Amino acid sequence: MRRRQVIAAFAASAALSAPPILRAQTRFRLALTPVFLDNDARVIEQLRAALSEGTGQDIDLVQRRTYQEITGALLDGSVDAAWVCGYPFLQHKDQLSLLGVPVWRGRPLYRSYLIVSAGDAAERIEDLRGGMHAFSDPDSNSGFLVTASDLARMGETPDGFFSRTLFTWGHRNVVRAVAGGLVRSGSVDGYVWEALSVVEPDLVPRTRVIARSELLGFPPFAARTDRIGDADVAALQRALLGMNGTATGRAALDLLFLDRIAAPDLRLFDGIALRMAELGQDG
Repeated sequence: MRRRQVIAAFAASAALSAPPILRAQTRFRLALTPVFLDNDARVIEQLRAALSEGTGQDIDLVQRRTYQEITGALLDGSVDAAWVCGYPFLQHKDQLSLLGVPVWRGRPLYRSYLIVSAGDAAERIEDLRGGMHAFSDPDSNSGFLVTASDLARMGETPDGFFSRTLFTWGHRNVVRAVAGGLVRSGSVDGYVWEALSVVEPDLVPRTRVIARSELLGFPPFAARTDRIGDADVAALQRALLGMNGTATGRAALDLLFLDRIAAPDLRLFDGIALRMAELGQDG
């Protein structure tokens, strides 16, 4: 059984066994995935304040190390909604629905960047054969899927093309691994790389982008489809879509380098689905 089927089966079982009254008595829990720029307490508190104000209820922001942990928590009901990546969202599209998609630099889109150290002579992915490579997370679109599908187009796999690969469990850590010479190259979220160039100006210039993917759907907010009609989930969606209209929400968006949260549009993720298909996965 494939991993996502195992996760889904476990989540369905857990959801059936959990008394509904327990869920109603807990605070609303929104999970933040590794796409989140930083663990900065100021950013987290500002986002929590904006969403609590927008929903009229207390919001707990839950952080996890991996996309798999977040996906499992969302499916089994441990959290009520999550900021996910487009890749795991599509892996579980039969059980999840979009709440909103962040808009960055005027569009609900972003790119995956392939980076090397600033002094590396590589100009394209073909030049990286035999080197060490850092991925962010095996369920990350920008931090794994894009590069893996680029290699598949070349008739290659990450394990066969690179001498060694590793997962850093965070886009910021990919940048650090490349900048510090731990690996020759890395696959990173372009939004995170660009934001880090502002908040860590001594780090990012030690790396260089040698390839940018096509524009792809920005990591969205999602909830389980069977909960879309719940009042608290609907309230969160309204709060997300209205963040740019309040001072508290605007402050949170500014800290995240985002313009606003746009209404859901599944078509934004067609490009990710195509890349999944190149690896023989459903999207």
